[in-house]
Amino acid sequence: MAESSSYLTATADAYDAVADIYADFVRGSLDRLPLDRAIVAVFAELVRGGEPLPVVEAGCGPGYMTAHLRDLGLDAFGIDLSPALVDIARRDFPALRFEVGSMGAFDVGDGELGGLLSWYSLIHIPPPELPPYFAEFRRVLASGGHLLFGFFESEGDPVVQFDHKVTPAYRWPIDDLADMARKEGFVEVARMLREPLEDERFRRGHLLMRAV
Repeated sequence: MAESSSYLTATADAYDAVADIYADFVRGSLDRLPLDRAIVAVFAELVRGGEPLPVVEAGCGPGYMTAHLRDLGLDAFGIDLSPALVDIARRDFPALRFEVGSMGAFDVGDGELGGLLSWYSLIHIPPPELPPYFAEFRRVLASGGHLLFGFFESEGDPVVQFDHKVTPAYRWPIDDLADMARKEGFVEVARMLREPLEDERFRRGHLLMRAV
């Protein structure tokens, strides 16, 4: 998948500009999110039950979720568009591998991965551009491999852009994302919707899919 779209450069530049602030904001965020931790733990258990293959966090930011996957027993590495965030991830988690790159064009062979986590990284992709990302996810995952992605759910509305604090982002109906993934070779394993906490604006959606 060739990628030269301006939104990729804009997203990388926006996160580079606030990398330290963003890293401080998300650091430790899982500690107060038991439901989020639970579905990530299920993802990790399913991946551990398959072939012993690496797992990628696509859009890893400062690396805290990649480290969490490692703590759950996975051979995890991360990629992100933002060089500044990758630098922070490498500094904070020197035992892990982090690379600058796009989740729409992995430097990975077909079927080489056992799992893929996209934790609120699909949210910045304009809706017409999104289906090829699922095709790329399916390409790099082995048959039977698992995909987990987290996103902001649209709460009954169609896909809608919102004023994300870093760069424009989109809220999606959970059924639309599940259908998009199915068309690219995934079957749904589970879904979880979580209502926003007091300091959150939107419902959170989580989809766990298996590559067929």
